[in-house]
Amino acid sequence: MNAPGTMTPSAGPATEERVPRWRPAGRAAQLRVLTARQIRLVYADRRVVLFSVAQPVVMLLLISQVFGSLADRSILPRGVSYIEFLLPALLVTTGIGTSQSAGVGLVRDMEGGMVRRFRVLPLSLPMVLVARSIADLTRSGMQLLVLVVAGHLLFGYRAGGGAVGLVAALALSTVVIWSLIWIFIALAAWLRKVEVLSSIGFFVSFPLMFASSAFVPVDVLPGWLAAVATVNPVSHAVEASRSLALGGQVGSEVTAALCAALGLMAAMTVLAARAVRRPPDE
Repeated sequence: MNAPGTMTPSAGPATEERVPRWRPAGRAAQLRVLTARQIRLVYADRRVVLFSVAQPVVMLLLISQVFGSLADRSILPRGVSYIEFLLPALLVTTGIGTSQSAGVGLVRDMEGGMVRRFRVLPLSLPMVLVARSIADLTRSGMQLLVLVVAGHLLFGYRAGGGAVGLVAALALSTVVIWSLIWIFIALAAWLRKVEVLSSIGFFVSFPLMFASSAFVPVDVLPGWLAAVATVNPVSHAVEASRSLALGGQVGSEVTAALCAALGLMAAMTVLAARAVRRPPDE
């Protein structure tokens, strides 16, 4: 028994529990989550998916019938039909429309406030752009596969370079399309207006597509147009895809096309990352 007036000593202050320190997810996790979200948005509307699948088939039907009926077999490489000449080119040009859609989608996210919300989250804004480019690239990949299947079923297309050459042409086209996607993402990040981006996209897309060697050989074009087609980067990508699909040969065109696409992609990635970090009102 304690003596009167004395107090029992207290047990001392309770030990504070350590609260685990919160850390944001790494960039790999951010990219995985953002890409999954963007893919869900891309394929959420079945009508968009349907028209995305139909677009390369319509292009194949129209261009093969219009230009194919006018093309002289003597202007084509020996033993090559027009569909064999055309389809490797469409593997490259099909991605131009998808690339423009990627830029338009980014501008709409900015106008709708989605990118503004991302700014207050603990994530890297450039990862948002990378996720969008990957999601749109999957749509382009689907279009390329549909294009090859449609060419085989409708016109009996056979790649002269065999399966290996065709797969190599598909891989090359995918890299080129990815670089085109980054061009329009960078433009969208800087311009931030759908109307301005659509206007610029029209003047960029059509010369790239038609002032090239995609649909007819450069030799048969008028002098001034042949000069434009010669320096057109799409012409070099088309010739590289064509050489792989027709003969499975990895020549200087393939190396030049890959180097140009990768260099352009790197430059546009840096520009887009700088642009997306700008304050929303600038």
